Amino acid sequence: MTAGRPPFFVYGTLLPGEPNHDRFLRGRTREERPAVLPGALLYEGPGYPYAIEGHGTVHGALITAAPGAYAELLRLLDDLEQYLGPDHPRNLYERVARPVVPVPPPGNPGGGTGGLRSAEPVRAWVYLAATAVARSLRTGGTPVPGGDWLSRRPPPAPRTP
Repeated sequence: MTAGRPPFFVYGTLLPGEPNHDRFLRGRTREERPAVLPGALLYEGPGYPYAIEGHGTVHGALITAAPGAYAELLRLLDDLEQYLGPDHPRNLYERVARPVVPVPPPGNPGGGTGGLRSAEPVRAWVYLAATAVARSLRTGGTPVPGGDWLSRRPPPAPRTP
């Protein structure tokens, strides 16, 4: 990763299995791995979540763009998140750089094998709710328990033959 092309942290409809993952990320990523965003809270939105600054942790995925796909992915995500530029009055979200902590793969809780170390924060783009939206969420929003968008829905029903 170069300083000018940080990965993206996604936490809602862009997660694998969610409606916008295939639409925006399929074929445009090199790596997708579980990660957490410390210092943030997750709130319900109208079919998608909002993350805001706060005393909690948001669960999601760290997305690294495929070679040659970064500019396209950045444009697509800015459009999806209705980000028009820093502090633009019509922003739905602000794109900000924040430290995100990758979650070590199962079987490697402390690192040390296979060249993997314990997870160190990675600076990534995160779409946080714009100021007016965040203010509204703080006063009357519905928090997502545990900061995990995927946990809000029931597990799939067992399949019968």
